Amino acid sequence: MSTEKTEAEGTHFIHEIIEQNLADATHDTIVTRFPPEPNGCLHIGHAKAICLDFGTAEKYSGKCHLRFDDTNPTKEDIQYVEAIKEDIKWLGFDWGDNLFHASSYFDALYDYATQLIAKGLAYVCTLTPEEFKAYRGAPTSPGKHSPWRDRSIEENLDLFARMKAGEFEDGSYVVRAKIDMASPNLHMRDPAIYRIKHATHHSTGDAWCIYPMYDFAHCLSDSIEGITHSLCTLEFEVHRPLYDWFLEKLEVAKPQPRQIEFARLNLTYTVMSKRKLQELVETNLVVGWDDPRMPTLSGLRRRGYTPASIRALCDKVGITKFNSLSDVGLLEACVREDLNKTSARRMAVLDPVKVVITNFPEDGEETFPAINNPEDPDAGTRPVTLTREVFIERNDFMEEPPRKYFRLAPGKEVRLKYACYITCTDVIKDDAGEIQEIHCTWDPESRGANTPDGRKVKGTIHWVSVRDALWTEVRLYDRLFNHENPDGDKETDFKEYLNADSLEVRQCPVEPSLGVFEAGDRCQFERLGYFCADKDGEAGKPVFNRTVGLRDSWAKMQKK
Repeated sequence: MSTEKTEAEGTHFIHEIIEQNLADATHDTIVTRFPPEPNGCLHIGHAKAICLDFGTAEKYSGKCHLRFDDTNPTKEDIQYVEAIKEDIKWLGFDWGDNLFHASSYFDALYDYATQLIAKGLAYVCTLTPEEFKAYRGAPTSPGKHSPWRDRSIEENLDLFARMKAGEFEDGSYVVRAKIDMASPNLHMRDPAIYRIKHATHHSTGDAWCIYPMYDFAHCLSDSIEGITHSLCTLEFEVHRPLYDWFLEKLEVAKPQPRQIEFARLNLTYTVMSKRKLQELVETNLVVGWDDPRMPTLSGLRRRGYTPASIRALCDKVGITKFNSLSDVGLLEACVREDLNKTSARRMAVLDPVKVVITNFPEDGEETFPAINNPEDPDAGTRPVTLTREVFIERNDFMEEPPRKYFRLAPGKEVRLKYACYITCTDVIKDDAGEIQEIHCTWDPESRGANTPDGRKVKGTIHWVSVRDALWTEVRLYDRLFNHENPDGDKETDFKEYLNADSLEVRQCPVEPSLGVFEAGDRCQFERLGYFCADKDGEAGKPVFNRTVGLRDSWAKMQKK
């Protein structure tokens, strides 16, 4: 597996800010963090954040922390913690000794909340969730003060301590910051900072029954760890005043972390909402988080995408402040470019029809060298064996071909790749008129596909020997959605845009050398596309997933 990183071209506004901070001595060491919530698997949108967070630290000889923001025990699981670690390492990044968990700071966060209460800047509220929303108001109208906003500091401290001791039921109390119920920013209207949840946490067990809210825990975790630049996507821009308010009111060590927002990665023909991806998994519309149709890193890895191709996409998309929808074809082009350089070539037939070479000895065979990778002069060759009967693609033959058709047809001659020239002499059909066999003759003088008499043949087709073929399962994956922006129409359930043809399973003959492939091994099926051996395969009988075709056939179909 290639883990060589691509170099980002030029610089961008975040790096310009960092360079200014270094120049004016605001910071002498840059510390970033990637802070996933362990409530699902990472998707390709997270890859952009990973590349930015880890890449920035690397560029400025700093550090990047991996911190799990694990503040919601009812939605988090240790399986996601391990999956996230695997995905980051697969992309080519390593956090070293800098692995942290927000749950490790629960004592400190409780103390910070206590300090806010003691300063008169937070209070315990008894509003129900429904009342909470009603009192909050709308963006165009101010909210109302909670009846409990003016509890005494002593009563608030007592109630908060009793919340921690487990005296109250879930939802009966929350702690809210006391800010401004008339603020045009809804996040500043006395947001909740602690809630009661009698739930077992995957790291802290049953030690706690109150848990901090994300906005409260996140900025303070950044401060505790000495993060200099908290890089996040644009939807957190409206959270930044609250981020800064907590740090200012609690008088944390200076310089405070600085939150900077950038546009997230959005791709056509997919969704990037973790909630919606989880819905697909839980309703069995896909087969798990690592289904090769999913935009998750585990799904892309299983489908055959490479770390280098995903990093290349992130470089090409760049870092901006403007949300946009990137064409998934750009990702497909990145993986084609990478796999073209690194993938072994093999022959497979996805829709086979038998060719009988009538003038070839029944038990005869001819072995020819086949190039493993024309892009790699050191890749060498492998032997392929021609026998009397071979499989070719059904669409490589046409009984009544149009003009400029260069593949096999009655009376026409084509080249069997690496082997020889054959000419069609007859077609055998069943009673329904379906072609069962194509009869051909071969030219022994064309061994190795040479042309000693100088004649030219324009058509070259791939093939697999019937006698030696390995029959295996091939999964032809396509895009999961048939709409360019399945999230774009808010009136329509995104699941209505699911592509019913996103998976086709076939049993196909492939050349026997593919029998040694193991899960994760990639290759190009010549003339067909790039494929990857799946984890469902067995020793000697791999299963192959189509990664991507050799060309963007989807774009051509959409234009028709």
